[in-house]
Amino acid sequence: MKATTVWFTLVTIALTITACRRTTPAKEAPAGPPAEATSSLYKRLGGYDAIAAVTDDFLSRMLGDPKMAAYFENVDEKGKQRVRQMIVDQLCAATGGPCVYVGADMPTAHKDLHISEAAFTVAAQYLAQSLDKFTVPQKEKDELLGIVASTKNDIVNK
Repeated sequence: MKATTVWFTLVTIALTITACRRTTPAKEAPAGPPAEATSSLYKRLGGYDAIAAVTDDFLSRMLGDPKMAAYFENVDEKGKQRVRQMIVDQLCAATGGPCVYVGADMPTAHKDLHISEAAFTVAAQYLAQSLDKFTVPQKEKDELLGIVASTKNDIVNK
């Protein structure tokens, strides 16, 4: 099960960078920026239920691909549910939500898994497709995918 947990961590740990907030000097500060400008990425994504829905769709895509499903060959349903919850918790925490993620860091988690650049790209594409399915705004989608891309060197090891 460690390999499965690690595999899905590739996408979720990538979200360890929370949304940047715009700051302006006090004398130039507008009366009040739009709520969206100061909301955490967690809130902009729609909160816990939205993150859980994207995670469920993402996992479904991964498990539906014979090449990616191979990472789950030895994982029973209980193990898959555990992986799912870890992903949700990590996404929630990494985007500024109230959850706590206690999993391994990327280099440790992916050591000896032989994840290729092609597999990394497929996972990122599935995440993008899941975000599109739930009509995540382009700004938030780009932010998430950029964060995922920044983890590539810690994950790809083949």
